[in-house]
Amino acid sequence: MSDADVHFEVFVRRYPDSSWTLKSATDDRLAAIESAKEMVERGQVAAAKVMRETLEAATGQFQSLTILSLGAPERARKVKAPESTEPLCVSPQDLYTCHARERIGRLFETWLERNEATPFELLHRPDLVERLEASAVEITHAIQKIAVPEAHSRGASVAAMTKTFRGLADRAIERLMRDAKKGLPSVSPDTFAKVAGQLSKDPDGAYRLGCAVAASLAPAQSWSEKVGLLLDLADKAPPDGAGRKLALCVITEPLEEIVGSQKGLDNVVGGDLDLGGRLAAMSRLAAADVVDQLVTANRSVAKVMPELSARAQRLAKWLNDEAFTGVRAAIGQRILRDLSGRRRLRPTDPVSEIDVIRGLAMALTAASGKLLPLDQVQAAFSARSKMLVTRDFVEVYLGEDASVQSEAEALIWLTENIIGGGNKREAGRWLTSLVFSLRFETQSRETHHPAMRLAELAKLQRAVARCGLIEEAYKPIQVKLGEIGGLVEADARLIAMTVRATVPALIRLTALLRFACGEVCPLGPAADRARTEALKLARLEGTRAELTNAPDKVDGIRDLLKHAALAA
Repeated sequence: MSDADVHFEVFVRRYPDSSWTLKSATDDRLAAIESAKEMVERGQVAAAKVMRETLEAATGQFQSLTILSLGAPERARKVKAPESTEPLCVSPQDLYTCHARERIGRLFETWLERNEATPFELLHRPDLVERLEASAVEITHAIQKIAVPEAHSRGASVAAMTKTFRGLADRAIERLMRDAKKGLPSVSPDTFAKVAGQLSKDPDGAYRLGCAVAASLAPAQSWSEKVGLLLDLADKAPPDGAGRKLALCVITEPLEEIVGSQKGLDNVVGGDLDLGGRLAAMSRLAAADVVDQLVTANRSVAKVMPELSARAQRLAKWLNDEAFTGVRAAIGQRILRDLSGRRRLRPTDPVSEIDVIRGLAMALTAASGKLLPLDQVQAAFSARSKMLVTRDFVEVYLGEDASVQSEAEALIWLTENIIGGGNKREAGRWLTSLVFSLRFETQSRETHHPAMRLAELAKLQRAVARCGLIEEAYKPIQVKLGEIGGLVEADARLIAMTVRATVPALIRLTALLRFACGEVCPLGPAADRARTEALKLARLEGTRAELTNAPDKVDGIRDLLKHAALAA
């Protein structure tokens, strides 16, 4: 056998639980051994081994032999137990859990919407089951939709899973129909407390009371009416004990499904509202106590919060009960889903859309913890903010005939009301492109009221620093606004006119200092010129004489001088 038929491979494990990986291969035995020892001694790897690979000419395959092993011993790996091929739902009672009802709601979503029913009602009302069976294909299609992914995930055949779910559905239907023939309980607000108390001792009490509650919803003509009927029962629930716990538990199941569906919750809060109005109404519904306080204290929140209907107000009061935590959570998840979506909150009014987002942000942040985790609220508003800095939205938001001052103020307001570092940077780029444009400079210098224009530029300069941009983003904008202010002042020669005005020196000094401290013009060249002239004027004997004769103005002049010095 020639030396060309043998080589040495160095394998390493970086951590004790890591898998072996090939580090190097060589024909030099000593080099391979030294390399393995060096890596272990230096702590670069947890373990290393050298393998001698010999090529068998007859078979063309390599024969491996470990000639060196160093470092941490290899641990035995746990063998993962094979996953059961048995589906999660094996008995009719399993279909009544919250997860199973959620899956049923997705599988029969179209049919349930068409019949204005919830999964809870489908599982507890024999008349709905008969209607579903009469459609023939609905159950078959639903079973096929769930059997295929279940078979794939569990390593079973589609035929076996289909047979399993078909049998489960048949047993559940047979059970409900058999119980209906024997006689299921019925309830009204007057008898609800008594029936709930009796069934609290029954092992199947939740199922039987659910059938009674579902039957009481059959006459309702809308989702809102169903909510009203459920709240009527809740008002008459037993005052305490196991009966109350059972009663409220059963009532909250259909309520969660109603508020979790789009049409159901829209019908409760008002279907004529746009998306922004519905989100505001949902927020007020789910956290009425917090939002009502904000509405009283903050006009921006009161501006976007619609009044709730009498039925929605009843539901809002019940949502403070611990038993209705799931219902409140379902509303919260609906708010997050719609807020993170791509639909506009106010499709025809982008200015009002920002107002809605601002009001919603204040309301949901104040209610975080009780309604939604704060991090989820921030993530949803960050996703919504991303839509507000796209070209499509910004161009519509700014309009076509607005002045550069109006556009700058609008962009600053937009920047102030969005969150997320990336979104802030994008909004800053929009503002930068506007302020640095030739159009902005031209319109600013063509003004017929230079003093007013300088005051507007000063206002923008101060506002840019308060809208949430980082210093590296807003400082260049402030400098540019100062430069434009310097050009506007130079064109109008306002400072020179102030110096030569035939008015008392204190009046001229006060005016110049207001320029210098950035009060009536942006900080920059114009403010620097005003500061220079103000210092010259302050040193004149006549000015000092006027100050001596007007001690009541000394403090005001001193404050302006201090601000001017700080602004330098």
